[in-house]
Amino acid sequence: MAPYRVLVVDDSPFMRKIFSDLIVQDPQFTIVATACNGIEAIEAVKKWKPDAVTLDLEMPELNGLDALQRIMLEQPTPVIMLSGISEENTRETIKALQFGAFDFIRKPMGAFSNDIVRVGELLLEKLRIAVLTRRYSASVMDTEKKKASSKRDKPMHSPVGQPVKPVEEGNNRKRGLLQPEQQAEARDVSAPAIERKTKATGGLRNPVKPMSDGSRPFESARIIPVAPVAAALEENKERKRFRHADSFDQLIAIGTSTGGPRALHEVISSLPAQLAAPVMVVQHMPPKFTKSLAQRLDSFSELEVVEAAQGDRLKAGVVYIAPGGHHMELAKDQSGYYVQLTQKPPRNGHRPSVDVLFESLTPFDELKRHAVIMTGMGSDGAKGMKALVDSGAESAIAESEQTCVVYGMPRSAIETGCVKTVLPLQQIAAELQHAVLKG
Repeated sequence: MAPYRVLVVDDSPFMRKIFSDLIVQDPQFTIVATACNGIEAIEAVKKWKPDAVTLDLEMPELNGLDALQRIMLEQPTPVIMLSGISEENTRETIKALQFGAFDFIRKPMGAFSNDIVRVGELLLEKLRIAVLTRRYSASVMDTEKKKASSKRDKPMHSPVGQPVKPVEEGNNRKRGLLQPEQQAEARDVSAPAIERKTKATGGLRNPVKPMSDGSRPFESARIIPVAPVAAALEENKERKRFRHADSFDQLIAIGTSTGGPRALHEVISSLPAQLAAPVMVVQHMPPKFTKSLAQRLDSFSELEVVEAAQGDRLKAGVVYIAPGGHHMELAKDQSGYYVQLTQKPPRNGHRPSVDVLFESLTPFDELKRHAVIMTGMGSDGAKGMKALVDSGAESAIAESEQTCVVYGMPRSAIETGCVKTVLPLQQIAAELQHAVLKG
């Protein structure tokens, strides 16, 4: 089989050499071209049609974020972003993930440090998954669409034999899931709430095209004008000025990895401000990046989204993102439920770990617990979800293969036999609303 072709983009000749040398250590990969700025990158993608691109964020003439949006519009390709750890870099990296980047790695701290070895190993791992995902997507996309069309009116079934009831727009209104002011937006249920508000002001859709047709990632992108988005964000801030409930009897826990920021954006931004449950989230991500993720999700959501801190008291209507480098667990004292952060050894190679979060929920059977596993590499969360279901969890939801960037984590959970509901990404928020209201 011919090697996978990679385009390396960085404004530093030294860094281009470093990354090229790291990549070709794996005989599966060859460097098809290099580029020193975003303009060259766009042209190189058109000319060479690489299997994957490594793309620096900070470059002259056209930066990595703008180049990414053009690439996803003109020649959709798996892109691994190369990011620094400054606050600005972490914010731009989170934007890139939502604009369609496959994943990111942190650039090495020095030219001759052991850090380069670790970065190289991580880069190769992400490149392998990216190119395999893309080739799989290209080979099965037509088949999946045909299957989706033939099964459109048939209920899916979970691995444990329970029927999965896709959440339909008409049923949502009958159940009262949509508030009166939301019903006008119901025809566009595939788009996050902030996108629907943007369209109402005359703006364009989010740069990441929703996968409502069941197609794979790496699709075309469009750019949102700044003014309509700013107005929508201010409106969201006003909506969130209400008192969160200190008492609740339900809790939502979500685990995800590769492709997670985009998936979380879809789910979190589609949940209502009046959600009667706190939401605890583990997204595999290094320190500092989780803070930027929480800030960006907060700006696009009617819920309050925060990076969790030690001792945070859980409140309904608040989303708690596990900070990179720390496990997050649920704990309880006489005053109620709170966040417990630890630096115990990584589980499944991760800290935070989805398994750790899910397992921490098992003793609290007085709560109606709703667990969700979405896109990601590996199997983190599968054992924890099974333990949760065995302890009486109300919901066990896995994202369906058709919308996953990487199907590893949901597939592992499904294989345990504990998953009760399998849904495409765009239906998960509505299912959670229904489950909480029903409870």
